[in-house]
Amino acid sequence: MASKSEEVLCNKFDSCLADATVKVGAGLTIGAVSSLLLFKRKMWPITFGIGSGFGMSYSDCEHELNNSNYIHISKLKKAE
Repeated sequence: MASKSEEVLCNKFDSCLADATVKVGAGLTIGAVSSLLLFKRKMWPITFGIGSGFGMSYSDCEHELNNSNYIHISKLKKAE
Protein backbone atom coordinates (compact mmCIF):
# COMPACT_ATOMS: atom_id res chain seq x y z
CA MET A 1 0.00 0.00 0.00
CA ALA A 2 1.37 3.39 -1.01
CA SER A 3 1.71 6.12 1.55
CA LYS A 4 -0.02 9.48 1.23
CA SER A 5 3.13 11.29 0.05
CA GLU A 6 3.73 8.68 -2.68
CA GLU A 7 0.16 9.11 -3.91
CA VAL A 8 0.55 12.88 -4.04
CA LEU A 9 3.81 12.55 -5.98
CA CYS A 10 2.27 10.02 -8.39
CA ASN A 11 -0.67 12.37 -8.98
CA LYS A 12 1.71 15.23 -9.72
CA PHE A 13 3.71 13.11 -12.17
CA ASP A 14 0.50 11.98 -13.87
CA SER A 15 -0.58 15.60 -14.16
CA CYS A 16 2.81 16.53 -15.62
CA LEU A 17 2.63 13.71 -18.15
CA ALA A 18 -0.86 14.71 -19.27
CA ASP A 19 0.21 18.36 -19.52
CA ALA A 20 3.27 17.39 -21.58
CA THR A 21 1.17 15.29 -23.94
CA VAL A 22 -1.26 18.14 -24.59
CA LYS A 23 1.40 20.82 -25.04
CA VAL A 24 3.70 18.74 -27.27
CA GLY A 25 0.68 17.70 -29.36
CA ALA A 26 -0.43 21.31 -29.71
CA GLY A 27 3.10 22.35 -30.67
CA LEU A 28 3.26 19.57 -33.25
CA THR A 29 -0.10 20.60 -34.71
CA ILE A 30 0.72 24.30 -34.87
CA GLY A 31 4.15 23.55 -36.32
CA ALA A 32 2.73 21.24 -38.98
CA VAL A 33 0.03 23.69 -40.02
CA SER A 34 2.46 26.59 -40.20
CA SER A 35 4.92 24.42 -42.11
CA LEU A 36 2.30 23.50 -44.69
CA LEU A 37 0.78 26.96 -45.08
CA LEU A 38 3.60 29.43 -44.48
CA PHE A 39 7.04 27.86 -44.79
CA LYS A 40 6.82 25.65 -47.91
CA ARG A 41 6.98 22.34 -46.03
CA LYS A 42 10.16 22.98 -44.07
CA MET A 43 10.91 20.83 -41.02
CA TRP A 44 12.01 23.52 -38.58
CA PRO A 45 8.51 24.84 -37.62
CA ILE A 46 7.50 21.33 -36.52
CA THR A 47 10.69 20.90 -34.51
CA PHE A 48 10.27 24.35 -32.98
CA GLY A 49 6.65 23.62 -32.04
CA ILE A 50 7.51 20.31 -30.38
CA GLY A 51 10.43 21.87 -28.51
CA SER A 52 8.34 24.80 -27.34
CA GLY A 53 5.58 22.50 -26.08
CA PHE A 54 8.06 20.30 -24.25
CA GLY A 55 9.83 23.31 -22.74
CA MET A 56 6.60 24.83 -21.46
CA SER A 57 5.43 21.55 -19.95
CA TYR A 58 8.84 20.95 -18.34
CA SER A 59 8.77 24.42 -16.79
CA ASP A 60 5.22 23.94 -15.48
CA CYS A 61 6.06 20.52 -14.06
CA GLU A 62 9.20 21.81 -12.36
CA HIS A 63 7.19 24.66 -10.85
CA GLU A 64 4.49 22.28 -9.62
CA LEU A 65 6.99 19.88 -8.03
CA ASN A 66 9.09 22.59 -6.36
CA ASN A 67 6.23 24.70 -4.98
CA SER A 68 4.19 22.48 -2.73
CA ASN A 69 2.02 25.37 -1.52
CA TYR A 70 0.80 26.18 -5.03
CA ILE A 71 -3.00 26.54 -5.14
CA HIS A 72 -4.64 26.49 -8.55
CA ILE A 73 -7.25 29.16 -9.22
CA SER A 74 -9.89 26.53 -9.98
CA LYS A 75 -9.65 25.20 -6.41
CA LEU A 76 -10.49 28.55 -4.82
CA LYS A 77 -14.04 29.24 -3.74
CA LYS A 78 -15.81 32.52 -4.20
CA ALA A 79 -16.06 34.58 -1.01
CA GLU A 80 -19.55 35.69 -0.17
